[in-house]
Amino acid sequence: MAQRWAEVDLGALRHNVRRLRSLLPSTSSVIAVVKAAGYGHGAVPVARAALEAGARGLAVSTLEEAAEVRDLLPPDRILVMGGLAPSDAGSAVASGCAIGCSSLDLARALSDSALSPVPVHLKVDTGMGRFGCPPEQAPELARFIAESRHLRLAGTWTHFHSAESDEAATRRQFALFEQSLDALDVDPGLRHACNSAAALRYPEMALDAVRAGIALYGCEAPGMQPVLALRAQVTHVRDAPEGSTAGYGATWRAQRPSRIAALSIGYADGVLRARSNRGWALIRGRPAPLVGAVSMDTVTLDVSQVPGVEPGDVATLIGVDGDERIRAEEVAEWSGTISYEVLCAIGKRVERRYLE
Repeated sequence: MAQRWAEVDLGALRHNVRRLRSLLPSTSSVIAVVKAAGYGHGAVPVARAALEAGARGLAVSTLEEAAEVRDLLPPDRILVMGGLAPSDAGSAVASGCAIGCSSLDLARALSDSALSPVPVHLKVDTGMGRFGCPPEQAPELARFIAESRHLRLAGTWTHFHSAESDEAATRRQFALFEQSLDALDVDPGLRHACNSAAALRYPEMALDAVRAGIALYGCEAPGMQPVLALRAQVTHVRDAPEGSTAGYGATWRAQRPSRIAALSIGYADGVLRARSNRGWALIRGRPAPLVGAVSMDTVTLDVSQVPGVEPGDVATLIGVDGDERIRAEEVAEWSGTISYEVLCAIGKRVERRYLE
């Protein structure tokens, strides 16, 4: 038996893709974002499931990530969103994938490296402040791409910075993007602006496609089904007399005679150290507080209120056990972070088990 594992429910992921499609205009498609190993779920299995459920394409951050999923669909339907330097142009062209482009320097390098038209998605910065050309430069860059014999303007896109929290800012960004599109004197190709939050809140902004990430994994999105459960084996149980401590720094001290269970999972596996003395796990369908500091390979739980816990029992850190559930969003609150980081932090030592 594995000591730590994640259960990935591909049926839930398919449900989420289909649900999102049902909320969008019929003219808009879904691009499934599978970067960062599919947000920790495993890029290839979740990409395959998303495509089976009707996703039009995939989005990744790096050329290496694109290579992982390249055999699942025509490569021009894989968008490499991360910033590339002009020196990366040769590898980008060889990938056959659609390349996000924010500058004339990269567009020229791609054109110089190609023998046949490379699909390019022009990114316009409407306020995110990372990649993307300024709106006033978009017409010149679009014209260069469209007129190059070795490039093809396959899409034009932008990215919202606060779609989950600031409607006014999101609408300003969208209006600026629409103005940028209107200023182009060439066909913009596939127009896409919405991330998960925007697709769910503002379907009228869906344009030709939405890039959905966290919603497909069942987080930060009402009506979506959580896809991942994280579990670990109890490896040791001990009696803790009143006054005894647990973990590095002795940050927890027993206020009464207690029962402590050690789990074979730690911050090397994605249980963030910020979880120390915060939140709980589920054992035998009941919550057990996490006590003491999170170690690299171990966390400890106070199982005093869970009768009969013994080595070999399974603890659930994310997911369902009996009538209880722990969501990734709750874990994020206990960790002082966001659900994205909770999922992406799950380490390589954690075995992935794919369920239907």
